[in-house]
Formats: sequence, C-alpha cells, structure tokens
Amino acid sequence: MIFLKLFFTFFKIGLFSFGGGYAMIPLILQEIVNTNGWIEKIDLINMISISQVTPGPIAINIATFVGYVISGVRGSLVATISVILPSVILVTIMFFFIKKFKGNIYLEWFLKGIRVVVVGLIGAGFLSIFLEGVNNVFAVIVFTVSFYLVAFKKVHPIPVIVVAGILGAVVS
Repeated sequence: MIFLKLFFTFFKIGLFSFGGGYAMIPLILQEIVNTNGWIEKIDLINMISISQVTPGPIAINIATFVGYVISGVRGSLVATISVILPSVILVTIMFFFIKKFKGNIYLEWFLKGIRVVVVGLIGAGFLSIFLEGVNNVFAVIVFTVSFYLVAFKKVHPIPVIVVAGILGAVVS
C-alpha cells in the first residue's frame, strides 16, 4: 500500500518540520533516502535544486517531485496533500487558542527552543547538500563565487542561478 506509506511519511515530515522548507531537508533526507530508499541522495539534491527555481515552497515542491517519482500523479497528490495537512491542522487549532495562550511563559520558552533547533536543522540540511553537491574544484569555485555575489555584493539570485546553470551545462 504505497499511497498509505507515502501519506504517513510526508505527514510526519510536515508535522515535525518546524522552520519551513530548509529545516525540513534533514528529515526529508532521512525519511525518503535513508529510511524508505525511494530515491538516491543525489536525486534528492537535484530535486531541491529544481525546487529552488520553480514557484512555491520548497517542501511542497519536493513532496510533489518525490510523490511523482514513486507513484506518478496520484503519488504527487498524496505527498503534497500530506505534507501540508499538519500545518493546516495546527494553524486552524492555533487560530482558536492564540489569544488564550498569548503571553504564556511556557509557550514562549517552547518557541525559543524551536527557533534554536530550526537553525540547527537548516545547518544540517546545508551541510548534507554541500558535501554531496560541492565535490570538485569547479563546484567549489561556483559555490564560492555565487555565495560571495549573493551574500556580500547583494547580486540578485536569479542571474547567479542562470549563469551557474549555463556554466554547469558547458563544463559538464
């Protein structure tokens, strides 16, 4: 029953991934590549790359791609719906209780803890992708120049992505 397994896997990813798409990457890697073996790590990294240049949140795009690879259009629908369903449920519940718990010190402490773990999850996702994707001199140069241009020179990411893609196509 692949659809049920797909549903519960992406529901779990959506339920336990605080901090958005980048924070989800380590959990997606663990569940999709390591636990279920549905795709290879390099294929996930390629999906993450494609998710960066397609409209929409990265986690939803990845869920859609993985679902499609596993079981076509129906797999895409199951994975996409199941990854967003926990957020829909939690936001709906929070809507009704937000005023009641506003200013609650325990909630504040919980949220502070979540913020710290989100930074760690984003870092773990970055490191995993970095180690797999930046694996030769050309990749190190493209990474370093891209990082410098976007982070320090404030160059818009779109031309950097386009030029890096063209360079990758020419060099490969």
